[in-house]
Amino acid sequence: MRRLVLILGDQLTPDIAALRAADPARDVVVMAEVRAEGTYVPHHPQKIALILSAMRHFAAELRGAGWTVAYSRLDDPGNTQSIPGELLRRAAELGASDIHATRPGEWRLIEALDGMPLPVTQAADDRFLCSDAEFATWAEGRKQLRMEWFYREMRRKTGLLMDGDQPVGGQWNFDHDNRKAAKADLFRPRPPRFDPDAVTSEVLDLVAAQFPDHFGRLRPFGWGVTRADALVALDWFIAHALPRFGDEQDAMLADDPTLSHSLLSPYLNIGLLSAMEVCTVAEAAYRAGKAPLNAVEGFIRQIIGWREYVRGIYMLHGPGYADQNALGADRALPALYWGAKTDMACLSHAVAQTRDLAYAHHIQRLMVTGLFGLIAGISPQALHAWYLSVYIDAFEWVEAPNTIGMSQFADGGVLGSKPYAASGAYIDRMSDYCGSCRYKVKDKTGPDACPFNLLYWHFLLRHRERFQTNPRMAQMYRTWDKMDQTRRQATLSGADAFLQRLESGTTV
Repeated sequence: MRRLVLILGDQLTPDIAALRAADPARDVVVMAEVRAEGTYVPHHPQKIALILSAMRHFAAELRGAGWTVAYSRLDDPGNTQSIPGELLRRAAELGASDIHATRPGEWRLIEALDGMPLPVTQAADDRFLCSDAEFATWAEGRKQLRMEWFYREMRRKTGLLMDGDQPVGGQWNFDHDNRKAAKADLFRPRPPRFDPDAVTSEVLDLVAAQFPDHFGRLRPFGWGVTRADALVALDWFIAHALPRFGDEQDAMLADDPTLSHSLLSPYLNIGLLSAMEVCTVAEAAYRAGKAPLNAVEGFIRQIIGWREYVRGIYMLHGPGYADQNALGADRALPALYWGAKTDMACLSHAVAQTRDLAYAHHIQRLMVTGLFGLIAGISPQALHAWYLSVYIDAFEWVEAPNTIGMSQFADGGVLGSKPYAASGAYIDRMSDYCGSCRYKVKDKTGPDACPFNLLYWHFLLRHRERFQTNPRMAQMYRTWDKMDQTRRQATLSGADAFLQRLESGTTV
């Protein structure tokens, strides 16, 4: 009896669990491009194109390795346009009654497979370094699930940047060295871009025809779509950008969207690269004296620390995690997130970059688009859907904890000990956005005051009961209480007026 082996668009790894347990002489790999996966949120056209082209290339590699692949193209006449539908269609076509899969990274697909009328075996996705069971064991009995403590356990487990049982350099975390602003540099190396081959060109035409109304520019398209491309991108990053990564990882420049970031997350998240291989070559660069410790430690922490940690949080808390709204934020997502005009230079740059590249780095997401959403009281579910839609590396297991937990504090403190609320001073310190802005970041009140300055205090006052006893926030409330009454009133009335304009659809 033939078995079906499901491979999803973010499972493009030759030794993934479901393939390891299968027999190419008997089993049939099922891969399907379906409309349901492109439209459950309106994904960026470049994200759809990346996944579809990478799937087609991967299917060809599987066939070359001796597998039989039943591949459904998006425009095939018989395509049912859903993963369960395609599995049932292939099962009937091939006489199969048993389906093997690697557990998906999103609860909606896990539940869809659980609800199939045919038996589906879901193997654990062991591409991650920390299993669901290991994370649950680590989390059990802890009052606070802080990433730093998890990260240290992952360092010990992997041996990365360890000298025996001690961290290289005598400390675990060099984050204090990685908070520098950046300056424009015409000679800063630019990451490689990959010319579309015939397969990718065909996919680009298909995406343009099938998803014409999705936010984002499809062309020019320069993402890699094969493991060979991903290895080129990895080698380039290690040689050219990693040495500056630490210094520049929190900086933002209007005319330099990538700085020294790796742009490897899409390849990691769809399976073309593995976490351990990426970290191993980064560590080797440090050991060889080709990159400083603060850069290499910061990069490795993002992968074996943060990336593994947020997945653990997502899987531990189950399918309801993304529905949380601890702060009761309910404002609709403003049109500026979809490219409507705004006079706020930081948001204008971040959204335009997202539209053009399907990419923005973590500080642009957390401390520009995310910060504005937090202090303006925008619905975390609306923001969650937006982030999942517009970024090329966004899959719910990684996006939801970053949005619901870290960015919006909607999980009530499961992921972070305090909300990432800030005034415009942070953006001014870490970017060159404010110099070209209509608003004045130094103005605390008045018609030209930076909206972040006004909304920051408005947010703190809205949630004073919850946060005033937080040791990391109490000083801010003391500062407010010492403030002149006239200034306090001007701040709150200015914030109210701004929010009214925002809700009315007026350009802000």
